[in-house]
Amino acid sequence: MAKEGAQRAEETEQMIEKEGGKEAAEGSAAGSLRAADTKEMRAVVLSAFGGLNKLRVSKKAMPEPQEGELKIRVKACGLNFIDLMVRQGNIDNPPKTPLVPGFECSGIVEALGDSVKGFEIGDRVMAFVNYNAWAEVVCTPVEFVYKIPDDMSFSEAAAFPMNFVTAYMMLFEVANLREGMSVLVHSAGGGVGQAVAQLCSTIPNVTVFGTASSFKHEAIKDSVTHLFDRNADYVQEIKRISTEGVDIVLDCLCGENTGKGLSLLKPLGTYILYGSSNMVTGETKSFFSFAKSWWQVEKNRGGLIKGVMDKLLNLYNNKKIKPVVDSLWALEEVKEAMQRIHDRGNIGKLILDVEKAPTPLMANDSTETSEAGEEEEDHEGDNENKERMPFIQ
Repeated sequence: MAKEGAQRAEETEQMIEKEGGKEAAEGSAAGSLRAADTKEMRAVVLSAFGGLNKLRVSKKAMPEPQEGELKIRVKACGLNFIDLMVRQGNIDNPPKTPLVPGFECSGIVEALGDSVKGFEIGDRVMAFVNYNAWAEVVCTPVEFVYKIPDDMSFSEAAAFPMNFVTAYMMLFEVANLREGMSVLVHSAGGGVGQAVAQLCSTIPNVTVFGTASSFKHEAIKDSVTHLFDRNADYVQEIKRISTEGVDIVLDCLCGENTGKGLSLLKPLGTYILYGSSNMVTGETKSFFSFAKSWWQVEKNRGGLIKGVMDKLLNLYNNKKIKPVVDSLWALEEVKEAMQRIHDRGNIGKLILDVEKAPTPLMANDSTETSEAGEEEEDHEGDNENKERMPFIQ
């Protein structure tokens, strides 16, 4: 009996150990499933307002669409001058950091939130996003999403919404551009400048005066009627051609250019100050240090933006307009991309290509594994000894 009792006790202990091992294995498997449920993505994160060293590519939890939203697997993101202003905190009511920058992107619909109609999983789309665009996945309200024409690439689609909506609203909704009028546009080689030039060409007999850095002139000379060096005395040159001045001035520079532009404006003309890039690049320090973006997605929910986008896509489909892409950059190259737009080196739009492999030399200090800490200062505008990647058209 004693022998049988001992044997049973041993069997019982073995069963307990076996069950305990099974429970531990099941617990480990459940933990693995919970970890798998928390999907992650790469995103550009702005840790605090300031210089380029405040930007890093990090892992973040992947968002899921809420009611009325689409989940988009991002292929390309647009980089705009307003993104530089956001990074520096030079906007009205800046958001809290850390944050993922970016206001526009293109990609493929991956999931639909409740009550979403008109789109299907797999659709190629471009979208406005209220921040968070510079990531592998975004979610945004369906009213800010538009299908991409068949012959438009993802990079062109990411270059399309902000620039062309901005240009269209200034020219047609605010300034009421009509046949025979004249327009002065600063930074004619930039993304908005090229969109303005193309939209002006859709109206008969519109004269476009453009200013741009001299090295851009050869590339953009056919897009405007008269082109001037931004550092030259363009006021006298314009007055020689049009003694009465111009009907519309589109000023993204501010500072001394504001006075020059006003001196060129015809009576009852329209002057639109839509940016203050000289402030961002350090050439002007003024009350525009708290500059606002005159157009914000979340404040235009009355169908106005959709109507403008429909008109713009119709112009694109009729071969009247086409976004100009300057170069493609990996997410890890966001600092160099920002430096290029800061230096006004771009002709057209800079694009963050989510699937592009980074150039190793340039990706080193844009990732979490960087040896460069937050204490390291980036001297924006100091171009000496900087490695530059080949720009891909």
